[in-house]
Amino acid sequence: MPTRQGWIIAAGAVAALVIGRVFAIVELFVIGAALAITVLLAVAVVRLVRPELSIVRWAHPSVLTVGDTGRVDLMIENRGSLPSPRVELTEPVGASNTAHMTVASLRPGDQVTAGYRVPASRRGVLEVGPAVVERRDLLGIASDVRLATGVTEITVAPQTYEMAMPSLGSGVLGRHLLALSQRIGPGEFHSLRDYIDGDEPRSIHWRASARSDELKVRQHEAQGVRRCIVVLDRDGDAYPAPVTDEEADVFERAVVAAGSLALSADRAGLTTRFVTGGGIDLRGPDAVAHALRVLAPIDLGPPLGDLERDAGEGLGLVIVVSSSPDTDAWRRTGRLTDPTLTRVGVFTAGAAPGPLTVDASSIDSFREGWQRLAGVRGLTRELHTSGEPV
Repeated sequence: MPTRQGWIIAAGAVAALVIGRVFAIVELFVIGAALAITVLLAVAVVRLVRPELSIVRWAHPSVLTVGDTGRVDLMIENRGSLPSPRVELTEPVGASNTAHMTVASLRPGDQVTAGYRVPASRRGVLEVGPAVVERRDLLGIASDVRLATGVTEITVAPQTYEMAMPSLGSGVLGRHLLALSQRIGPGEFHSLRDYIDGDEPRSIHWRASARSDELKVRQHEAQGVRRCIVVLDRDGDAYPAPVTDEEADVFERAVVAAGSLALSADRAGLTTRFVTGGGIDLRGPDAVAHALRVLAPIDLGPPLGDLERDAGEGLGLVIVVSSSPDTDAWRRTGRLTDPTLTRVGVFTAGAAPGPLTVDASSIDSFREGWQRLAGVRGLTRELHTSGEPV
C-alpha cells in the first residue's frame, strides 16, 4: 500500500503523464512513467518480500495494583531463510497509549528482545496489543502492515493497604473477641502449671498431679481469630449516582477497603472468604487472588444474596463493606446466628454508628479507624504486587 508520500508521487506521475500526453511533451511523459514505475516497484517489494518474524509477548506481573509499574517484554525471532528488513513494531497499550519500537535487520534464526514499562494508573483490565509490524521500502513510498500477535490482558487490581488483623485483648475489637472467646470455651490446651487458690477444681489434671508433689492444673490458651469473611456490597441502590467525583469515590473506596482487608487477612494466615453480589462467593487457598481479579473490573451491580453458613471453626470476622448501615447488605448480614462470628461494618458514605464499625468516608479515615479498632497505632502501609509495603 502506498504511503502518503507514495500517493503524492503517484498523483504527480498521473499529472505528468496527462500533461505530457496532452501537450506532446515527451520529457514529462517519461518522468511520469518513471514515477509510476517507482511506486509500483515499491509496492511490489514490500508486498512480496515480507519479513517472517515470530513475536512472543510476556506481561509481568499479570496482576498489578494501582500505583504499580509492570513490564511487557517481546521476543522477536527471524524464522525466514533470508535476513529480515528493518521494520516498525507498534502495539496499543490501553485506550490512550501506544508503544513504538524499531526492529533492525535480523539474520536467519537471530533473536532480539525489546520491552517497555506499563504504569497502572486505574483499576480494570488493561489490554496490550494487538501488535502490528510495518515494513517500508528504502524511499518510504510504500508500506505493508500485518498483524504480528494478539491481545494480552493485564489485570489492574485496586489500591491495597496492609491492615493489621486484631489480636485478643488489644483494641475495641480485640477486647470484644477476648470476651467472646472466654464465653465460648477454654480454648486450646497450652501447658500444665501449679495449682493456686481460686483455680477451678475441674481444671486439675489428676494424673499429672499424682506424679508430682503439687497439684497441677491445665493451662488453656484463649482462642484467637482464625477466619475472615469479607463482604462487598455492590448494590446500585446502596450508593449515590456518581454525578460528581466525590460521589463516584464512595463505591471506589469500598472496593479499596474490601481488597485491602481480604489481602491482609490472607497474609495474616486467616482462612479468608470473599463474597459480593451476583453470586460471587470465593473460598479456598486461592480465594484472595481470584478476589483481586474480580475487583479489578467490578462495578455497581446486583444486590447481595443470603450469606451461606461458614463451615470453618474457631473465631471469625464478618467484615461488611458498604455505604452506610441503612443498606440491605448490612441488614442481611445481621441475620447471622453463628456465635463464633463477629460482624464489623466499614461504611464509605457516612459516620460509623457503633463500636464495631469504621468510618471510611476517606481513605485516611478508613486506615486510621481500622487501626484504632484493631488496637494498632499508626497508619497502614500500601501494598503492591511484589508484596513489599511502600
